[in-house]
Amino acid sequence: MPLAPMSEVIAAPAAQGRGLGAFNVIQLEHAEAIVAGAERAGAPVVLQVSENCVAYHGALAPIGRAVLALGRAASVPVVVHLDHATSADLAREAVALGFGSVMFDASGLSHEANVASTAEVAARCRAEGVWVEAELGEIGGKDGVHAPHARTDPEEAAGYVAATGVDALAVAVGTSHAMLTRDTVLDLALIARLRAAVPVPLVLHGSSGVPDDGLAAAVEHGMTKINVATQLNKVFTAAVRERLDADPGLVDPRRYVSAGRDAVAAEVARLLHVIRAGGRRDRSRG
Repeated sequence: MPLAPMSEVIAAPAAQGRGLGAFNVIQLEHAEAIVAGAERAGAPVVLQVSENCVAYHGALAPIGRAVLALGRAASVPVVVHLDHATSADLAREAVALGFGSVMFDASGLSHEANVASTAEVAARCRAEGVWVEAELGEIGGKDGVHAPHARTDPEEAAGYVAATGVDALAVAVGTSHAMLTRDTVLDLALIARLRAAVPVPLVLHGSSGVPDDGLAAAVEHGMTKINVATQLNKVFTAAVRERLDADPGLVDPRRYVSAGRDAVAAEVARLLHVIRAGGRRDRSRG
């Protein structure tokens, strides 16, 4: 099927209090696994190519075109999304390639500069029919530090959306990127206040650090797009390590990388069930 517009894919979950799973791609096997997991769950999915992923591959076009091709071949609706782009030029390249969604991250700038640069990117993307996500509030970085004071203010968030014209907003409610443990306690009351104040779907970054019941509660309280990266890397690495440990003489990457791919597909399907993303019962559940 053709790639799905984000506006259509996210509309039903946002209206019905369900989640939309958004999973980060590292290499082709990740993308294949994410699509397979979504198909197993009967759920739409977002394939996310981050600025860090682009740096790893050396350019956006090769990995971007591969992910777009996988999305077009899927039997469920797929959105291809550029994640955490700090460069407006990279956002323009993604739009030109056919990405349907862009997350422009100007959260490191002053508030005034964030608003101005995000509004400019949003206007350009809107002219091309591309959905734009932005970020407001300090979400913990790669060091995994939680700052108790780092929260998005609902009134400020509503003003930010009005000033920039973005289609979705990533907010700080207690998560941190790149967490290896799943013990984050979310500020559910704040999520509910943000949902009441902000007229666009809310996005949870750093979801890998949130336990299953926390993810379910986040969706119930108003989060829609649930971003997951590190959790998939954990299960991929564990499966590859187990396969290599079981056969120290193994040298064919296809025979151990496929173990990681299968593990990621299963985890994607499981997480989509947790956030109630599926339109039909997961076939893996009988």
